[in-house]
Amino acid sequence: MSLERTKPLLLPLAALLVFELWIRLAHLQSDSLAPPSAVLAALVAALADLSIPIATRDTLLAAFAGLAIGSVIGLALGIAFGISRVLDRLMEVTIEAIRPIPSIALLPIALIALGFGYRMEIVIVAFACVWPMLILSRTAVRGIEPRLMEVSRALRLTPVQRIIKIIIPAALPRIFVAFRLSAGIALIVAVTVEIAINPLGLGAGIMLAQQALRPDLMLAYLVWIGAIGYGLNLVLIVVQHRLFGRAATAGAGS
Repeated sequence: MSLERTKPLLLPLAALLVFELWIRLAHLQSDSLAPPSAVLAALVAALADLSIPIATRDTLLAAFAGLAIGSVIGLALGIAFGISRVLDRLMEVTIEAIRPIPSIALLPIALIALGFGYRMEIVIVAFACVWPMLILSRTAVRGIEPRLMEVSRALRLTPVQRIIKIIIPAALPRIFVAFRLSAGIALIVAVTVEIAINPLGLGAGIMLAQQALRPDLMLAYLVWIGAIGYGLNLVLIVVQHRLFGRAATAGAGS
């Protein structure tokens, strides 16, 4: 591994070492803090007994299902609003009134309607993922080169053909950025729902560790969630650059 690649690791490793030494030297006894070495040991143990892998499966199942549903809905609405200025104006007040509602605020309604379990979590995650896809895909559609639209009219493409052959390919780099943003939101919301009320997944694991007065295990879950989020974003960045090359940065930012 080259020096340039290891440089970003130096600061967090130094911070962990200082934190470890401080806790050991101060003989700190806490229900919310644990030395990094204890957190690492708890993480290894939780991986070995499959408690973290099972919880990860539950969280990612709900997060990915909600991400897929929310992305499809948001993309469809974003394309529709981007194409039709009239429809966008008609729906502007409605969308801007609903969009600021925190997804977690839907928990009481979702719990009454769907009960505990995957369905409730998926619905709330999907609601949260709709908005970045809608807003960024609408902006992407409006930013398409006007000459491309003129070509589609000259070729007498139907609206569906125009969307499939012209609009989506031209807007895809920005749409993928919206998907990346939604993926991070999906994981955050899924874990938050589990911490708040849903007794499954990584969020529930955090709460069980906290109730058992196991700060090392609680922090191990947090470290694992951070690693999942980092890994997911890294994979999506690689896919984005493989698919779009320079357009991934120049067209939509990264």
